[in-house]
Amino acid sequence: MSESTPIRVAQMMADMNYGGVEMVVMNYYRHIDRSKVQFDFFALEGSAVPQQEEIERLGGHVYLVPRYTHLIQYERAIMELFRKNQYQIVHSHMNTLGVFSLWGAQRTGVPNRIMHNHSVAGKGETKKNFVKYLLRPFAKIYPTQLCACSESAGRWLYGDSEFRVFNNAIDLEKFSFDAQKRAALRKELGLEGKFVVGHIGRFCYQKNHEFLIDVFEEIHRQRPEAVLMLIGRGEMESVIRRKVNRRGLQDAVLFLGNRRKIERYYQAMDAFVLPSRYEGLPVVGVEAQACALPLICSTDISQETKLLESTQFISLSEPPRKWAQKVLETAERTTRCNTEQQMTEKGFNIAVEAKKLEVFYQSLLG
Repeated sequence: MSESTPIRVAQMMADMNYGGVEMVVMNYYRHIDRSKVQFDFFALEGSAVPQQEEIERLGGHVYLVPRYTHLIQYERAIMELFRKNQYQIVHSHMNTLGVFSLWGAQRTGVPNRIMHNHSVAGKGETKKNFVKYLLRPFAKIYPTQLCACSESAGRWLYGDSEFRVFNNAIDLEKFSFDAQKRAALRKELGLEGKFVVGHIGRFCYQKNHEFLIDVFEEIHRQRPEAVLMLIGRGEMESVIRRKVNRRGLQDAVLFLGNRRKIERYYQAMDAFVLPSRYEGLPVVGVEAQACALPLICSTDISQETKLLESTQFISLSEPPRKWAQKVLETAERTTRCNTEQQMTEKGFNIAVEAKKLEVFYQSLLG
C-alpha cells in the first residue's frame, strides 16, 4: 500500500438504521483523516442504511450481506468481499456476534481483526442473553485486538484480558447548548411554556419505555404542562402508544419517529430520562450532557455515563413517583451552559478521539 493510498477498514455492522452503534462509527468516520483511513460498511440485508449517501460521498462503500441467521451465506458473502478488497483490517461492532465476522476474516487471512464490544447482558431477554453467553467464550479466539466502548462493556466480554476503550465521542460543538436554537424549536413544535421530558431510543425491551410512561404520568400529575418527547421507532412502539392512550396522556406525549439533525431536539428538552435495563455506554446520554441537559439514568447503566455533576442515577426498583421527584429536582437545580471543555477533558470530543483511532489503525500496519 502506497503512502498516498488510505488504509481501507472493513467496519462490520449488524443492522444499520438509526441506532447508537451506527452513530458512533459514523461520528468517527466523519472526523477521521479520510486521506489516511477510509471505511467500508458491511450491513445486514434488511437494513435501511440512511447513512449510505453520506458514506459514499465521503469515499466509503456499503455492502449488504445476508443475515447471520443464514450463517453459511453470510460467511460466503463476507469472505468473498474480504478477498476481493484485500482488507488488512476488519473491525467488528456486532458485540458477541462479531465472532462470526472475525471467524470469516481469520479464514481469509486478514491479519488485523478487531472485536469492539458496545453492550452488556441485561435481565429478562432470555433468548438474546443465551446467544450472548454462548458466543462469549469465542470472543477472544478470532480477534487480534480487543476494544470496547467502556470499561464495563470490555470487562463483561473480555474478563481480565487487556482491551482498549474508544469512547462514544461526539461533535461537541454541534450539540452545544444554544438558547436561540432552543427558543426557535420550542416555538416550531408548540412547546413554549412547557416542561419537556425527552427520550431518544428504539422502542424495545432494553430501553424500558413502559416504565418511562409510568414516570412521566407522575411528572404530569405534578406539572400538568409537562410534555414527553419520544424520538425513535421499534417493535414495541404500538404497545407504548396503547399504554399512553389508556393513561389519557395522548395529548402530552409526542411520538416523533426517527429524526435527522437529532442535535436540534436536545435543545428543546428540559430533562432527559434514560430508564434502560442495560447499556454499554449510551450515546444519547453523552449527547444529552453535551447539550447540558439534566440526565437521569437507571443504576443498570454504567456509572461511566456520568460526565457532568448534574447527571443522576436512580434504581429501577424505586417507584415512578421517586423517579418523577428526581427528574423535577434535578431539572430545577441545573443551569444550561457550555460543557465543551468538561466533555473534552473526559475524552468525548470526536475531533480528538478520531485521531487516536487513526493512529491505532496505522500502528497495526507498522
